[in-house]
Parts: sequence; C-alpha cells; structure tokens
Amino acid sequence: MTMPGYRTKLESIAIAGVGNLFIRSLLDRQQYYDPDGAAERLGIGPAVWPLFGLLWPSALHLAAQLALRPVCADEKILEIGCGLGLASLVGHRRGARITASDCHPLAGDFLRENLLLNDLCASLRYKHGQWGEARPASILDAGRIQLSSRYDLIIGSDLLYDRDMPAELAAFIDQHAVDDAEVWIVDPNRGHRPAFNRNMAALGFALQQDMQLSSLPPQADSPAAPYKGRMLVYRR
Repeated sequence: MTMPGYRTKLESIAIAGVGNLFIRSLLDRQQYYDPDGAAERLGIGPAVWPLFGLLWPSALHLAAQLALRPVCADEKILEIGCGLGLASLVGHRRGARITASDCHPLAGDFLRENLLLNDLCASLRYKHGQWGEARPASILDAGRIQLSSRYDLIIGSDLLYDRDMPAELAAFIDQHAVDDAEVWIVDPNRGHRPAFNRNMAALGFALQQDMQLSSLPPQADSPAAPYKGRMLVYRR
C-alpha cells in the first residue's frame, strides 16, 4: 500500500493466547516523509525516521510476555517508545488499562490504523513521550497530548540503542513510575545494559530478573531468526 510520501505493508502477527493481529507497518527502512518538519523539530532525522514503523523482534517478545500477564483492573500500564504499539494492542485486546507513547509524529496515526484493522475500540490511549534532550514546542506541535501520569507497570523494547540512553531512559521511567512500580525492558544486547542497570539502581529500581529470551516461532511472512536478547524486570 502506498501512502502520501511512503509505502506500507500489512502483516498478520501471531501472538500466543491472543490471536493474530493485523499490523500496518512501513515497507522497509528506506521510507521517509516529513513535509512540514515535524519529525526534524523533535530530533528525528531521515536515518532514524522509519525505525518507529518497523516491527522489530524485541517488540514481538515484549508483546508475547504481556500476553502471559494476568489482567488486573486496577493496574495502569505504559508502553514507552511504542513504535507500532504491538504490545499495547495485545494489552488492549486483553482488557488491560494500557497507554501507548512515542515521540514520532506518525506513531499515533499508525496505532489508530491498526486499531481499526483489528476491530478494536479506539479507547486505547496514546500520548507523546520523549526522553533525552528537550525540544522546544512549536505552534505545530502544541496539540500533542503530553505524557504526564504515573504508572504501575512500564514496558518497552529495544530502547537502549546509544550510550546516552541508559541515563536518559532511567530518568524518564522514574518520572512516570509510581513508588512501587514494576518495569519491563526487552533488550536485544546492544551493549548498554550494564549502564542502564546502574542508572536504574541509583533511582531505587532493583533488578529482579534478567532472563534470556528464546526465539519465537516464525511469522507467516518471515522465517524464525536466532534471538539473543534479554527480558529485564525491575521493581522498587
């Protein structure tokens, strides 16, 4: 499918215990579309622009783990750096109180499209959430609903992708976590996990689980690939 300025594809994604989800994603990493400069103002250049719209192995693992968690009516869950929001869609389908967040200007649009594709109600919350260097808001960006609440469970996948991320991500999590929050991070071993552990510990988050994740069964459109990432669980 061709959208204005970029091309997409539709996939059926199997998550055990939830049923297949139809996911609209970017066709490949060559896509780029920022006609009014919204992404550039948020620090998202052409090289990283398409990354939000691809379905990464770590996102599949996070969604699979959330599908196993019992739903608690009083628990508030936040997915940070959600990209296509697969884990949020899984939680929403199961009845969890989940909020998806990202800083990419098209993430919310793709999430709404995928809700419609799966006949899910549009009550899944989406908010703008960005860590790291603060970017001044412009008139064009002022309408974004900013993330401000605190959550019982904060989840995310493949977020530790450069050396500044451990400190910035830990501070962002601390800002949006309740006092006794639990945190799940799926990390594909990009090398910044030890620094992230230190930053989380400094904020009172104890590492309770560091689990090697096994490769998931292959999806219909792609073969299974070896996965060497880990599931990190923190609590304070």
